[in-house]
Amino acid sequence: MAGSTTAERGERQQESSGPPPARLLRKRRLRTIVILAALLLLLGGGSVWLLYGSSWLRVRHVSVSGTAVLTPEQVREAAAVPVGAPMVSVDTDGIEARLRRKLPRIDEVDVVRSWPHGIGLKVTERTPVLLIAKGGTFTEVDKKGVRFATVSQAPDGAPALDLSPARSGSTIASLRRFGTDRLVREAVAIAGDIPAAVRRDTQTLKVRSYDDISLLLTGGRTVQWGSAENGAAKARTLTALMKAASGARHFDVSVPTAPASSAS
Repeated sequence: MAGSTTAERGERQQESSGPPPARLLRKRRLRTIVILAALLLLLGGGSVWLLYGSSWLRVRHVSVSGTAVLTPEQVREAAAVPVGAPMVSVDTDGIEARLRRKLPRIDEVDVVRSWPHGIGLKVTERTPVLLIAKGGTFTEVDKKGVRFATVSQAPDGAPALDLSPARSGSTIASLRRFGTDRLVREAVAIAGDIPAAVRRDTQTLKVRSYDDISLLLTGGRTVQWGSAENGAAKARTLTALMKAASGARHFDVSVPTAPASSAS
């Protein structure tokens, strides 16, 4: 050690007087963490301000699609979308629930955000398969059996329901057993199974009992359908029967494996 040069002694003194490498590393890490935390706070605050506080991402217009009977204005009014509110704060589930409650004609609705300024309301309306006439008005019934609207004029394409159960013997027992609501559901099921070509000519669907349901067609033609059971088979049989006996006026598919037709 006595033979060490002055330069070597100076280097050893400088190394011993400086901070240890581990201490320097900890300081650098702490500085990096502080900087990153500050950046995250700035970004988070900026994002919150952009989404909620700025005027850039706010609702400015509401578009409506899919309406047929309803008007876009009716849908917008029922939806009550808060125009001017931040896009991110719009309660889409609440809007959907409000539309279903206020407009029973709506079967399905999808509320979507169209960034940066729009809310889209995509509507699917219920389609009537039956009409229940009462007091000069018509209640529309869809394929699910939902009575969704009452109108003053019967729409095209949906037969009227004639619910006039017979009042004798087994038919009274049938009515007592199944009830009026069940008979209506049976009629709805049959209305959904009627072939499209026949549905266009069907004016009335007459229900006398659970298994005594018939169709009254244009031109005085009739179809004895029976119950709602085996609806798809009855539809196929009726289509074939009407082609084979084009001049017939009365058709019976209540037993689809043994159909019948007659001219009078």
